[in-house]
Amino acid sequence: MWEICKDLQDEIVTMRRDLHQIPEIGGDLPETKAYVMKKLTEMGIPFTENKSDSGLMAEIRGGKPGKTIALRADMDALPIQEANEVEYISRHEGIMHACGHDAHTAMLLGAARVLSENKDRIPGTVRLLFQTDEEGSRGAERTIKEGGIQGADAVFGTHIGTILSKDIPSGTMVCTPGCCMASFDKFVIRVKGNGCHGSTPEKGVDPINIASHIVINLQEIVAREIAATKPAVLTIGHMEAGFAYNVIPSEALIEGTIRALEEDVRQELARRIKEVAEATARTFRGEVEYEMIWGAPPVISDPEMAALAADCAREVVGESRVIDHVDAPNMGGEDFAYFLNQVPGAFMFLSSSNPEKHTDVPHHNPRFNVDEDVLWIGSAMFVKIVERFLEIE
Repeated sequence: MWEICKDLQDEIVTMRRDLHQIPEIGGDLPETKAYVMKKLTEMGIPFTENKSDSGLMAEIRGGKPGKTIALRADMDALPIQEANEVEYISRHEGIMHACGHDAHTAMLLGAARVLSENKDRIPGTVRLLFQTDEEGSRGAERTIKEGGIQGADAVFGTHIGTILSKDIPSGTMVCTPGCCMASFDKFVIRVKGNGCHGSTPEKGVDPINIASHIVINLQEIVAREIAATKPAVLTIGHMEAGFAYNVIPSEALIEGTIRALEEDVRQELARRIKEVAEATARTFRGEVEYEMIWGAPPVISDPEMAALAADCAREVVGESRVIDHVDAPNMGGEDFAYFLNQVPGAFMFLSSSNPEKHTDVPHHNPRFNVDEDVLWIGSAMFVKIVERFLEIE
């Protein structure tokens, strides 16, 4: 069945471009949801709507009883102003699909059409999960609470783009066992001082000075407290303080992220950020309020399911365009990890890096785009995995 996806290439591209023009953020995606529901209705695929967000769960029940396999696509976008010069540019100011979720949704819809039209051949059930808020790391958990993978025997997802490396040629499938992506979490440190005039700093407590020392001191956690053999990242991405050049404010804000491949390292980073921030603030007569906003754990693919996906990829794209081993996991994060904590499955990567088409730009960039010529591969992979997992003859 997977070969039929080649004939759907133009349709998949059209759906991707339609979705690209209506990007939405978070868990409330009314236009995106309406578009997906329309397509599922046209295909005759029954679905249910999540109660907690704009997520959807559809099911293709086969002609014979059997196992249940879940396939997931995320649908949300990012708060980025698009800089691409394309006819299908985002119509929503300050929002764009800069991570490929529009392609993920279109590829799953393409697979859905093929599977639905051949459902009599399927011994089992294919569940389609259209998930919100991956970027906020909350969509997968909500989908699970809504019963999205209840009774599922396996779950698979894929990510398009340059997420592993821009040097991996477009059309290459990466299917690796074990940990393939890091945990990702956000921390917020609110530094409390005592504002005063800039000419008399001795009369106040300078939160900017405190925040600056905290930023420097936090780097020592990874440099001197985490073993070099255990990958970890601690990054400050946002600082904010003050309102006038000659005024010392009363507060400063620090926001950042941590990434780890092991849960104990993840927890140690969180604990030490709090301790270092509080101790540094006390040294300079200030205080801090610390908040860790937990994101998602590491993405760990089941070895058997990853091997199944790699074998499917060899048939779809050929041996030379399959990578089943990487020297180190990617330090990016994905809330698909929550699904993999519940049932066996695998998370795959489809490269769309093509310098000639300017699609080798990093994710979360205003000029991010994908090589649309490979979209059929994403659909074909889903279909082939269903064929293999449900043992369709």
